[in-house]
Amino acid sequence: MSDRAPALIRVRGLSHTYEPGAGEPVPALRGVDLDVHRGECIALIGGNGSGKSTLAKHLNALLLPTAGEVIVDGLDTRDRDAVWAVRQRVGMIFEHPDDQLIAAVVEEDVAFGCENLGLPPTEIRSRVDEALRTVGLEALRRRPPHLLSGGQKQRVAIAGVLAMRPRCLVLDEATSMLDPAGQREVMETVLRLRDEGLALVLITHSMEEAALADRVVVLAGGTVALSGTPSDVFARDDVLRRLRLEAPPIVALARGLAAAGVPLPPGLLTAPQLADAVAAAYRRGRGGA
Repeated sequence: MSDRAPALIRVRGLSHTYEPGAGEPVPALRGVDLDVHRGECIALIGGNGSGKSTLAKHLNALLLPTAGEVIVDGLDTRDRDAVWAVRQRVGMIFEHPDDQLIAAVVEEDVAFGCENLGLPPTEIRSRVDEALRTVGLEALRRRPPHLLSGGQKQRVAIAGVLAMRPRCLVLDEATSMLDPAGQREVMETVLRLRDEGLALVLITHSMEEAALADRVVVLAGGTVALSGTPSDVFARDDVLRRLRLEAPPIVALARGLAAAGVPLPPGLLTAPQLADAVAAAYRRGRGGA
């Protein structure tokens, strides 16, 4: 839309080449363009080696461009004086929850980043309370992290980042090590944060998670192969098959039902949507409203 606010993160012509100590250079990204807006959830999907994690690490200056640029809230990640400010604006959550927790008590872990910012104790307490409330872990504030479930641990990690007041949260395979219950906990938290105006970048192998995003970006060979709404992207079955990716099971099921003659609307992405559409088709077939 022409009246949309400027992007919080603007990636233009981003290329990155790894230079190993021995051997040939390894190109990981090739001319990637991407905008991330406030209150938007973007899912990055693609096969192994497609460049997803490399792109994620560029969004908060853990890596710097070989070519092109990454601008975060007006700050160029290549500017060494801006790196700390960039990392305050873009928080990262990684795959293994245990690797991100360092304190013996939940609330102390959430406070760790704020303490490193040198904030006053009263401000730290306020931020910790708010972050724990946001992720729904207020009742567990005095619990040792090692006694938590995987999903709860990942929510503690999210709370620790939220306490530093980022403007974007990047989750790099943050649910891949969790059981289904933990995955649901984290995704419910992520979508609630999106609704509260936080920008979110979700790197995932789960097509079901990608279907919940506002926009899906498919990477292949370090380039953007496909980008659009989940409905648009998962309708491109030809491209997905070529990239050895599959549509979410609900999308595949809806496609199969439609091929069998069930009159379904396009763009069904979730089980409730499919159930409602099938029920509506049944009622129409029975002559109902």
